[in-house]
Order: sequence, then C-alpha cells, then structure tokens
Amino acid sequence: MSAATLAGPGPDAAASASRLDRAIDDYLVHLRVERGLSPATLSAYATDLRTFTAAAGVAAGWADGPEAARRWLAGQAAAGVAATTLRRRTASIRGFYRFSYGEGTIGRDIATHLDLPRQPRHLPETLSVDEVERLLEAASPDPGMRPVQAALAIRDRALLELLYAAGLRISEALGLDLDRISLDGGFVRVVGKGDRERMVPVGEVALDWLRRYRDEVRPIWLPGVRRTEDRTGQGRRPLFLTPRGRRLGRQGAWTVVKRAALSAGLADRVSPHTLRHSFATHLLEGGADLRVVQELLGHASINTTQLYTHLTGERIRQIYARAHPRA
Repeated sequence: MSAATLAGPGPDAAASASRLDRAIDDYLVHLRVERGLSPATLSAYATDLRTFTAAAGVAAGWADGPEAARRWLAGQAAAGVAATTLRRRTASIRGFYRFSYGEGTIGRDIATHLDLPRQPRHLPETLSVDEVERLLEAASPDPGMRPVQAALAIRDRALLELLYAAGLRISEALGLDLDRISLDGGFVRVVGKGDRERMVPVGEVALDWLRRYRDEVRPIWLPGVRRTEDRTGQGRRPLFLTPRGRRLGRQGAWTVVKRAALSAGLADRVSPHTLRHSFATHLLEGGADLRVVQELLGHASINTTQLYTHLTGERIRQIYARAHPRA
C-alpha cells in the first residue's frame, strides 16, 4: 500500500504523500548511483523507509518536523523490535531526512532531532591461551594418518595458525595470494574492508607451519590449479587451496575450524572470527598499545578496537575472583 493511499482523501495529504514517495525514490537513487551501496544494503534502506511511510499519520506530517518519525520509532521500540534493527531503521530515516534537507526538499533539518539508539555492546567470544593451543593442536597431522589426510591437516593447521597469529578476518586469509605473504620477512600484506591494505607481522610458529604447507602440500595440489584472472588480467596464485587446486572457500574454512573445535572440546564456542577476537584480547592483556592493535586488526575507527578493552577488563575481574584469597 502506498503512502498516498494511507494519507486520506484530502488534497494536501495526498500531495504530501506523493512528495514523500518522490523524495524516497530520489534518496534511493542517490544511494545506488552516487554512494554505490550494494543491492542488499539498498534493499534494507528501501524496506525501512517504505515501512515508515506506510505507518498511519506519517505521510501527512513527515516534512513538518521530527514528530512523525519519533512516533513511529517509539512504536517500533514498544513493539519489541530488536535493538540492532531499531538502530538501523533510525539510521535509514536520519539519512533520508539529511539528504532531503540538503536537496532543499524540506525546509528543516529534521535529522538532527532524531537520536540514534545506543549500539548494543556484545562482547565477542574469546579463548584463553591454553584453549587456543588445544584448538591448534587438534588440527595437527597425526603420524598414523594417510598421506591425503595428513596433507589436509597440514593445510588446516597452517590456516588456523595464521588466523590467530595475524588476527585476520577469514575472508582476508582466504583471499591471500602467495605473493602477499613473506615467509622470510615474517609478514603478510592484507587487503581488508574498504580496500585498505595493511602489513601484519606473523610469528615464527605460524611461519613454520606455512612453510611446511607451501613446501610439502601445495606443490602436490598445484597441477589442479585453474589460474584465475583478476580485474587487471594478471594471473593469481591462491595461498590456501583445496586438494583440487582451487582457492579454499568460506564453507571449507568453516568446516576446518569446526572440525578442530569439536576435537578440542570447544565446539560451541568457536567460529573463524573467534581466533581474531582472541588475538586482539591476548595482545591487550600482554600490554600492547590500543592504537597498535587497531592497526593490526585493520579497524577504521579506534572505537571498534576499544571493545576489547572491556573484554580484557572482564577477563581480569574473572581472574581476580578466582585467584585472590579475599575476592
């Protein structure tokens, strides 16, 4: 049902609803053409805004002030909408009003009167150092394994070691090409979110497993490699492969992590991102500077990295409670 239908029979209300529909259409075009948002993100914005315009009373008073938007958002909160969804819907409406004011469609800066709900803080699951060791050992090759199984185990251990040693996102690790990692120099060049490149050091243990994988396993799987072409037309050499010589994908990596977690007795607590969280937490607990951790993780904002300071504070309290005789 359109905003115009809900506005009622009055000509002023109908005109206001029509103007609202046009303003939203213009905003969505702006997001698609000028800001280049993905189809999924555009769909989320469109759904939020169309849901807003369909609410009773919105179409008639949307341009007069923040009251229509405030009422609708309050109704969403009262209906039990999840905090993350409410925050996204508020951001969608604020962005629309900000654009409309900038374009001269409305005469008031309504966006400044709409408060963005506080981002709910969910502390990520992390492992202790001992638990990380258990997880990594669970992925190791066993002397009794057949060659095919042993090769897979070497690759799996190398992948997990790199995820923990460098704090990489799983997409960053899987997207690595062979020339992006320097086993002699002890670092990896990573392209993260926003195409930002960073250089991350890699510890000796992880380097040893990566060398073993590169020298013992990868050559065996190379005959099956299908050279992929990047946008410049240059051939690429994926670091992590499947036995058929193709780049290891997300589902395969997920299976690697879950298999090791199950063997280590950590099945319900581990995802590929858990090693990244543990990397950051252990660095901060070891005295690393927050800005250094931000750079290593590739966070655009220090606020994102500060989440781990709360995490380490909680860990310190837990240790104190267990260890102090008068806790």
